[in-house]
Amino acid sequence: MATKDRIAGAALVLFALFVLSESRALPLGTVRQPGPSFVPVLLAALLLAFGALIAAIGGRSERFRSLRWRELPHGIAILGACAFSALALERLGYRITVLIVLFFLIKIVEKKAWLATTLVALALSFGSFYLFYTLLRVPLPLGPWGI
Repeated sequence: MATKDRIAGAALVLFALFVLSESRALPLGTVRQPGPSFVPVLLAALLLAFGALIAAIGGRSERFRSLRWRELPHGIAILGACAFSALALERLGYRITVLIVLFFLIKIVEKKAWLATTLVALALSFGSFYLFYTLLRVPLPLGPWGI
């Protein structure tokens, strides 16, 4: 029986297997000296276990055919924002890219007020940049204008 939980669990298992397969190209390392694939492999293993569990016990959920796709426009908008982020991050810099994406998601997708949208987008884009770039010293793209 094709239920939404079984299909979602199977999709998670397939994604986890893909990540595990792609992670083979990088060194795993040890717990004391983790390599670049250590965390992705750990997360993929957890995702694989929980995806299999969801698929195994998901027989009582709704049938997949009964699902309504009312949230499809939101999903497409979020996917588009992610694609824009991937393409614009190096070109525009972290702060400007995150500001545009947050403004789009909050104002256009969620239809919130102008003031709240502006304050949240500015605070999160510049605040997260300050946290990661200045305090934690994580290198983030600055963009063509140095911002």
